[in-house]
Parts: sequence; structure tokens; C-alpha cells
Amino acid sequence: MPEATPLVEAVDSLADRFRSMPQSRLLGAVPGHASRAAAALALARWLAGAARAAEGLAVRDFPDAGAFAVGDQLAVAGHDLAAALAALPEGARVLLPGPADGPGAADGAGANGTGVDGAAVLAGALAEVAATAELCA
Repeated sequence: MPEATPLVEAVDSLADRFRSMPQSRLLGAVPGHASRAAAALALARWLAGAARAAEGLAVRDFPDAGAFAVGDQLAVAGHDLAAALAALPEGARVLLPGPADGPGAADGAGANGTGVDGAAVLAGALAEVAATAELCA
């Protein structure tokens, strides 16, 4: 499994941005989402779902704790995914959750039932963090 440190660093950086955003920016709409907080929550939900999938568990509902908690939720979900990927056995496949209302890295990933490897999950997660960071800039 590739080193997940870049994911932790990217998630921490984005989470810090959300923690320091004023309410007006948090609640400001961005393309595809009612607010920046909603975009971050969608990313956190996808990261949490990917972490559970990497652990071989069913995806659970990820609560909306409000706009001011989204930075912490993002950090927790990202760290959970990094830990799950670090514990993933060599050659294991992960059947990613669908994007639902959130990020699109999982579009078609594992749609044939075979899943993707840990490196692909990590690359997709990094891409989604970067996309959300750009969207919410």
C-alpha cells in the first residue's frame, strides 16, 4: 500500500481552511452544492464510506453536524481512510461507494464488482480533496 501521508496532509490542510472560514463563506453556494460546507460534507461522507469499504464494512449514514463542524468531520473521515488504507492487505480490492450527492471519484470504480486496489483509492481520494479545495477556494 502506498504511503497515505499525502492524504492526511491534504485533508488536514483543507479541514483547517474550513475551520477558519467565516460563516458567510461557509454558507456561500458553490457549483453543485448549496454551500461550501455542503461540498465539504459530501467529501467527508465519501471519504468515510471509502474507509468503511476498505475495512470490509457496510457504509453508514454520516451525520450533518452543521457548517461549523464540517472541518472536523472532514479531518476525521480523511484520517479514518488513511488508517484503513494503511491496514489494507497487499493486493486487497475495495468496492468504493457511489458518489451519491458528493464527489465523483467513485464513478464506475468497482462497478463490475471487482473493486479497485488501495493505490487507486488513495489517488481518487487525493483527487477529490484537491477538487473540493479548488471548488471551495
